[in-house]
Amino acid sequence: MKRGRLIVLDGLDGCGKTTQRSALAAWLPTSGLMPEGAGLICTREPGGTEFGQALRELLLHAQGDQAPVPTAELLLYAADRAQHLATTIRPALERGDWVLSDRFSGSTLAYQGYGRGLDLALIHQLEEIATAGLVPDLTLWLRLSAEQSIERRRGERDDRIEAEGRAFLRRVAEGFAAVATERRWCVVEANQPPEAVTLALQQALTMTLT
Repeated sequence: MKRGRLIVLDGLDGCGKTTQRSALAAWLPTSGLMPEGAGLICTREPGGTEFGQALRELLLHAQGDQAPVPTAELLLYAADRAQHLATTIRPALERGDWVLSDRFSGSTLAYQGYGRGLDLALIHQLEEIATAGLVPDLTLWLRLSAEQSIERRRGERDDRIEAEGRAFLRRVAEGFAAVATERRWCVVEANQPPEAVTLALQQALTMTLT
C-alpha cells in the first residue's frame, strides 16, 4: 500500500487545534483524499503514547522542584517525539494510514527556541535525532496573536507553559511566524468563526494533497 500522509495542526494555545482536529477527523475519511482502505490516526504531542502521557504530565503540570528546567524540558519533548514517531506515527504511515497530529516539531522551535531562548541549532539537531528525518506532508498553522490567545483562554486554568505570560507568548508567536515562513507551512487565520476555519483547512488540504 502507498505510504500514508502526516498532517499537522499547530499554533498557539487557544487557536482551535483541538476543535479543528475533530472536524478534520470527521471530514477526511469522506473527502475523497484518502486512498481506499487507509485509516486515520488522530494523535498529539506531547502525549501521543502511554510513555508520552507521563512526560506530558511532567512538562505541563509539574510544579516547584519537580518542574523541568528549560534544557530538561527540551530533552523531554525530544524523548516524547522519538517514542511517538517510533511507535505510532511511522508504523501508521508504513501501513498506508494517514496521521493527523496536534503539534509536531515546529512547536518545539517556537516554544523552546523562540520562547525560552534555547539554542536553535541544538533544537534542530535534536529534531533530526528524534524524527530520523521524517517531516510532515503538510503543516497547517492556525495563526493567532498572543493577545487573542490570552483572551480566548481567559478564565481557564493555565498549564505550566501557558502561565509564562504575555511577553513569552509574543516571542512564541514570532517563532511560529518564522518557522512557518522557513518551512512553507500553510497559514490559516484562526481569528474567525470555527466553521470558516474548518472550510479554509479543508480547502488547503484539497489543494495541497491532490
